[in-house]
Amino acid sequence: MNIGITCYPTYGGSGVVATELGLALAERGHEVHFVTYDRPFRLEHFHERVYFHAVEMAKYPLFEFDMYTLALTSKLVEVTQYEKLDILHMHYAIPHAVSAYLARQILGAENIRTVTTLHGTDSTLVGLEPSFLPLMRFALANSDGITAVSRFLREKTISTYQLDCDIAMIPNFIDTEVYAPRESCKYREMFAPNNEKIIAHTSNFRPVKRVPDVIRTFAKVLDEVPAKLLLIGDGPDRSECENLCRELSICEHVRFLGKQDALVDILAASDLFMLPSQSESFGLSALEAMACGLPVISTSIGGIPEVNQHAETGYIAEIGDIDRMARYAVELFTNEAKYTAFSEAARRRAVDMFDIKKIVPLYESFYERLLST
Repeated sequence: MNIGITCYPTYGGSGVVATELGLALAERGHEVHFVTYDRPFRLEHFHERVYFHAVEMAKYPLFEFDMYTLALTSKLVEVTQYEKLDILHMHYAIPHAVSAYLARQILGAENIRTVTTLHGTDSTLVGLEPSFLPLMRFALANSDGITAVSRFLREKTISTYQLDCDIAMIPNFIDTEVYAPRESCKYREMFAPNNEKIIAHTSNFRPVKRVPDVIRTFAKVLDEVPAKLLLIGDGPDRSECENLCRELSICEHVRFLGKQDALVDILAASDLFMLPSQSESFGLSALEAMACGLPVISTSIGGIPEVNQHAETGYIAEIGDIDRMARYAVELFTNEAKYTAFSEAARRRAVDMFDIKKIVPLYESFYERLLST
């Protein structure tokens, strides 16, 4: 198949999954064309059967605002015509699904199929804005196929937008050969020179991620167990989090690592992962940690419980319950047998349920069904 993929080419989970999906499809013999305003950050090397088409924005004094939706539409029309695409796969609905609909109308092509994959906030937040809600409902209703990354997101989207079309649940995935435990990690001694326990957290440091809860929980753990905290990522809440560390007098035990390409090495050097979000449609960062053998302590919201199994791969607490999360962390750090069992179960669940080799064929089958109708 010739497949066009559009995503936001940033560090967000939707862009990561879309890029990894495209690369995996190319490895399986398909031709993949990424159409977006910048090269996806995980597409830095040459890959056979993978092509990138930049969306060019016209500059004209009359246009006060950029018209990305229309520019993307024109590029999708061009690429579809000249590369003879079979599928246009849009990751994150707004505005990508709208552009795909417009492109298909312009082309009048009966043999092109459009797929929209919902990743979370496109359905649960952005699409609910009054200015977007009718457009979101229309774009979804006019997609040939819709997928969601969790059962939670699938059910919430259907009820919120009152859709009578089907949404397939195809979960996020990772390459468990890349995200894997490592017996010796070069960063371990650097982060924990006295063999302290290491807690890790990865996010975009936005309020919904509740990074201050990670820090407050860690401060309580530190009262019981020698430990270090690694905060990976960057965003608007970072300064607040740095100030909180100063207020709690724990700066010497906390490392702000910013955005990192060496994520696997950092996770492999850690012992425990924390995800106290107040909204999460899947929890890709938790899955990455689990694949590296880290038990996860998370909240019970959204799609996280579909990934992290309470009292098996980690623990689940209510939003904001830092006392309970701290107790769970101390329990795992002081009970070696339980920690080992949780670590092995986390790795096993990642491999058995979410490995890229199991999930990518589900997308292939989904495309084939659409093309056969």
